Amino acid sequence: MSLSAMRKETSSPASPSKAAPAVRMVEVGAEHAGQRLDNYLVRLCKGVPKTHIYKAIRGGEVRVNKGRISADYRIAEGDIVRIPPLRLPDPGTPRPVPGAEFPIVFEDDALLVVDKPAGVAVHGGSGVSFGVIEQLRAARPDAKFLELVHRLDRETSGLLMVAKKRSALLALHAMLREGKGDKHYLALVEGDWVNDRQHIKLGLSKWTTQSGERRVKVDPDGQSAHTIVTLKRRFGGYSLVDAELRTGRTHQIRVHLAASGFPIVGDDKYGHDEVRAHFARMGFGRMFLHAHRLTLAHPATGEPLTLTAELPPACLKILKQLESV
Repeated sequence: MSLSAMRKETSSPASPSKAAPAVRMVEVGAEHAGQRLDNYLVRLCKGVPKTHIYKAIRGGEVRVNKGRISADYRIAEGDIVRIPPLRLPDPGTPRPVPGAEFPIVFEDDALLVVDKPAGVAVHGGSGVSFGVIEQLRAARPDAKFLELVHRLDRETSGLLMVAKKRSALLALHAMLREGKGDKHYLALVEGDWVNDRQHIKLGLSKWTTQSGERRVKVDPDGQSAHTIVTLKRRFGGYSLVDAELRTGRTHQIRVHLAASGFPIVGDDKYGHDEVRAHFARMGFGRMFLHAHRLTLAHPATGEPLTLTAELPPACLKILKQLESV
């Protein structure tokens, strides 16, 4: 829908059941200072397609302190943002997000760490209407600030950090960029892992399949990536390993393990279909990758934090089944 069409709609009489949208003037609070303008608008204009928002910014209908501005502008406390009438595309209202809480591993006024279940996306997009962050916001309407610190794949379970203050978000992002703190995952892989401890250093780059699916591959000219893999236990033709991330690239653990000849059980992108089908017949229908342990300095106090999330029941059950084989 074009912006001109949207303007015409706002000038026509509103139906008795729904008031026409109007221009809003919003003052930026301290909790959003430093955020990109486009990300700020996406959250304020829930349900409005991003294409509409970017078109409004480029057309000068979104203004900051009465001036035209770019999408990547970092808003500041006290900025006045002009938000034009932005209608949702037909059929109208967006699907409501059901509020949900997730098992809390740690929480204070700066940081929330939850144990994310497998099969739940961390945020909406790519065919998913909503994820953990949208459900947390819906469950906590009075929360002034909730933002993902990092991401987990949809089929990965375990520790997920959510910042409750912008200062905490920026501090945690800086730690992750600088490689501070430790992030450990548990994975069940195909094959008999040989070395007790092994460093995998393989560059990675993203690519897109003919069907439009995004993947990651080993590429000597790609981004540097470093994973430390430690053997935990052998189960015949399978091995339970600890994978420590020294860098945080997309699908890093999955691609590093697969490229080493030990794909993760249940991985639908980099694993083997016949293995996934075999485990599905055993009642295990997910990828066996779990964010198990996190060690870092608290973003506000600097105090050391060590957080753990034990393996989910489904993972423990399949390990017991492998023991008896």
